[in-house]
Amino acid sequence: MFLTTVAQNTTHLNITAIGAADGRSTIECWQITRPFDISADPGTAGTKAQQLGDTTNLTFTILPPKFDGGIHNAPAVQYVAFTSGLAVVTLPDADDQAIIHGGKYGLIIAADIASVSTKGHTTRYPSGSTTTALQIRMKDNIPPAHSILHRGACRQDELAGL
Repeated sequence: MFLTTVAQNTTHLNITAIGAADGRSTIECWQITRPFDISADPGTAGTKAQQLGDTTNLTFTILPPKFDGGIHNAPAVQYVAFTSGLAVVTLPDADDQAIIHGGKYGLIIAADIASVSTKGHTTRYPSGSTTTALQIRMKDNIPPAHSILHRGACRQDELAGL
C-alpha cells in the first residue's frame, strides 16, 4: 500500500477497546496514535487510509441469533470488525457496557488477554439475526500505539474518519 501522511486536518482513528488495568478488563475509547494517511493505491488513491498494524491471522465468524459468548478473555490482542448484527460487551465487576452495531461503526479492539485480565468480559449477541465478524489478530499480541480518550465506549460522534 502506498501512503502519504495527511498534512492538513489530521484525523485519527478512535476505537472502542476492551482493555485492561490493574488485572481487570476495561471498556475504553482509544485514539490510535498514527494518523490517517492518504492512499496512493490504484482504486483508492486520494482517500483516507489507516495502517492497523502487523497482523497474523484473519478469521471470519458467524454467530447465531441470541448467542451468548459467556465470560472470556480475548484469545489474542485483536481487532474485531462486526460486519453485521449486534454485540453487547459487559464487564463482570462493573456497569460499563459497549453496544456495537455491525457495519460502518462495528470495529473494536479486544486486548484483555489472560496475561493482563483475570476475569475477562462477556459478549452477547441479543438480536434475532445472525452477527458476522472478522477477527484480526495482532502480531505478538501487541496493541497499536494509542492514548486513552476516556473510560467507556467511544460515542458515534467520536469515531473520527468514519
